[in-house]
Amino acid sequence: MAEKQQEKISFQRVLRMISSCLRILFAPLLKVLKILVRALAVVFVLALILSIIIGVTRIYPLYVEYKQMAEHVVGESTPDTFRLQESSYIYDVNGDVIAKLTMDEDSYYLPYDEIPEYAIQAFVAVEDRTFWENSGIDLRGILRVGLRFLYTEGEEVHGASTITQQLARNRFLTNEVSLERKAKEMLIAMELTKKYTKEQIMEFYVNDISFANTYYGLEAASIGYFGKSSKELSLSQIAYLCAIPNSPTYYNPYRHPENALERRDKILDDMLELGYITQSEHDAAVAEEIVIERPDYGFHNYETTYAVYCAVRYLMGQNGFQFEYGFSSNSDYEDYTERYDEAYSAAREQLYTGGYDVYTSLDPEKQQYLQDTVDQGLSFDSEMADNGVYSLQGAATLIDNSTGKVAAIVGGRSQETDVYGLNRAYQSFRQPGSAIKPLIVYTPALENGYNSYTIVKDVNVDAAKEADEGDDLTKLPGNTMPLRRGVELSRNGVAWSVYADITPEVGMSYLTSMRFDNIVPDDYYLAACLGGFTYGVTSEEMAGAYAALANQGVYRDPTCIVSMLDKNGVEIFEEPEEVQVYDRNAALVMVDILKGVITRGTASGMGWTGDIEAAGKTGTTNNSRDGWFCGITPYYTLTVWVGYDQPRTLSSLWGSTYPSQIWKNAMSHFVEGLPAASFEAPGPETGTKEDVIVYTPPETTAATEEVTEAPTVPATEAPTEPVTGIHGGPGIGLD
Repeated sequence: MAEKQQEKISFQRVLRMISSCLRILFAPLLKVLKILVRALAVVFVLALILSIIIGVTRIYPLYVEYKQMAEHVVGESTPDTFRLQESSYIYDVNGDVIAKLTMDEDSYYLPYDEIPEYAIQAFVAVEDRTFWENSGIDLRGILRVGLRFLYTEGEEVHGASTITQQLARNRFLTNEVSLERKAKEMLIAMELTKKYTKEQIMEFYVNDISFANTYYGLEAASIGYFGKSSKELSLSQIAYLCAIPNSPTYYNPYRHPENALERRDKILDDMLELGYITQSEHDAAVAEEIVIERPDYGFHNYETTYAVYCAVRYLMGQNGFQFEYGFSSNSDYEDYTERYDEAYSAAREQLYTGGYDVYTSLDPEKQQYLQDTVDQGLSFDSEMADNGVYSLQGAATLIDNSTGKVAAIVGGRSQETDVYGLNRAYQSFRQPGSAIKPLIVYTPALENGYNSYTIVKDVNVDAAKEADEGDDLTKLPGNTMPLRRGVELSRNGVAWSVYADITPEVGMSYLTSMRFDNIVPDDYYLAACLGGFTYGVTSEEMAGAYAALANQGVYRDPTCIVSMLDKNGVEIFEEPEEVQVYDRNAALVMVDILKGVITRGTASGMGWTGDIEAAGKTGTTNNSRDGWFCGITPYYTLTVWVGYDQPRTLSSLWGSTYPSQIWKNAMSHFVEGLPAASFEAPGPETGTKEDVIVYTPPETTAATEEVTEAPTVPATEAPTEPVTGIHGGPGIGLD
């Protein structure tokens, strides 16, 4: 026992000796580490202090600037400021008013004591639970926004807007999403809370917010959607309306009624949670069916709807929206479409209430003549759909080549009807047939080694669809001919051969450079060269592209806006930047080739005569569902589409029949009395392409599949916003 105790003591002594040695050995190192830690701590503190000083130095002047701005705008405001939504006016080329855009909201303004109590409770419950106590902002909400801003590296600055902040944004700021705007919004909200009572702020808010479809204020929305005053609405109907302002596009009762219904139920849950309603009231409201009315307050003239469209898109750009053309995936396209719709809705409301003067290039004489020509050209068919609208329809867009501006636009046949007139010229996307060939096949080919006399193979298209990768298409059945003759005769096999060579990626890139809205991944395949698209194109888009050919390859975004003044009379419109889409000489050669389409090709039957040259291209889709003629003179570009809203066969419909005759009759009138004019002659052609074509299919789905028809939406179901990708089905060009 004593021996074990002695061993233990000896072991402890050894440990103490080792510990002493280690302390002696590492003491200097520990001192150095302590010094480094202290130094780093000092450096960190100094850096933190410096960053705070720099931050304050940079931010404080902005804070002072924004606070002064907030004090000024709120100080200058009166209760009438929140009742005033100034009308905008649209003028034609002669300076005459053609439309007044207004909501006439004053007749629907609700004083606070006339606002249904359920509506006030619903907005507080779902939008701002601290409304009655806060200073205009929600500090906890701001903290959440700040953390989200840091987490997303500045990508997101949404959320936490109190009712007062929303009022500040809607009345005094733009819809731009930025940290700066958020700061201004909060400062204005605090100033509003200082100047006005909570009851006044709630009154302003309820009458100011958007309920989608150009309804502003609860009373206007109640009358528009339910056909009665808000004081007559049930709890369920009020909650349904209060769901919309959070995101008017997403909760739009016309387009997404299921979304609004889901948010109605959330609002009812929130109201129950806060004790505003009983369980039985909640359950009855959730079970109540919502029936929405859809009155027609739209314009029935095509020039006005188009002018609104152009002005709205311009305001979208002013608000920072980035337009995109051509998408790498369908999900990207769907995401963009959702963002586009939301931005369009906001800008449209801005136009209707902002007091703008919009001056356009729309010529009433040309507009009426083009409308009459379309009406007369299709008057042989009086069949009407169930909604009372003519079944056979047409659309046409006229561009003045000297300015690049739209001078007239027709979106359908004129008739007396209570049904909203869909403007097919820019809202209906239809298959272009062979009219697309000069844009994505032949002019690009002239930039990539071809010339107008290059010998190409008119391959058998059915055989070409079965070709394997690397197959030599020149060995397939079919005759050979010069490219020029292939265009004049609109030979599908020639287009297929050339497109397979230059590739769909190259060909489609020209469309995405010219604001074609609905080009998606599945359009990058060979059948597109014959006019088979997922969604299609509009006559306005085609007019812009053909006008680029007439303008030596320079593309000008088609619009009818020439001037746009804000409510203070300040000019805000800037001409869109011109883009050299096609090589100058390639465009001149293409126009020269297209002259032959009219003199000895598929459009020779129209009988164009006179001393003003014309060039153009026919287009017909499979089973004669769509007919096109897209043509130019030195003075004007005019594109014409004919077809049914619900695509079906019309055996006599070809690009060379009704479309080309409408084009000839209208264009003859527009150039009547003008001096003789010819297109500029092209320079020497330099293409040296060898007559060998090897097929390498692009990496897309259905590259060689037969194109089939896609679902369509009836014209009467079209929303007032631009329609993207739902009108018309794919078709392959026949001429």
